[in-house]
Amino acid sequence: MRRLRDLGYTEVKCGCEKGDCGACAVLLNGEAINSCLVLAWQADGADILTSSGTGTAEQPHPLQAAFADTGAIQCGYCTPGLIISAKRCWIAPPTRPSTRSRGVEGNLCRCTGYGHIVNAIQVAAEKLAAGGAR
Repeated sequence: MRRLRDLGYTEVKCGCEKGDCGACAVLLNGEAINSCLVLAWQADGADILTSSGTGTAEQPHPLQAAFADTGAIQCGYCTPGLIISAKRCWIAPPTRPSTRSRGVEGNLCRCTGYGHIVNAIQVAAEKLAAGGAR
């Protein structure tokens, strides 16, 4: 079975392969999904965005910058999936309670207590609300 990782998208992690951990999360036509649950024919012609497609090292997306700046990255394994899950919140500026529920929903992090992750998402939301949009 070919995975996005096999095609060079190393930010898409291979976690549980059952849709439980969120390590392989991508945006498929704007919707956050666990790529391990999607067959190739289902994604044919779809718009797929991975976490590396949100920004660059020179110009990171506010989420990527906030994760680095607030210490939300521990081992980094879950970070790409968390960034994708958080990105789906931008329909409306996320509040702290919605970040704790929807922003990290479906993502397992074994290194943190999610506090720094929630803070990073809030920092990015504030920056985006202040005009640092993307």
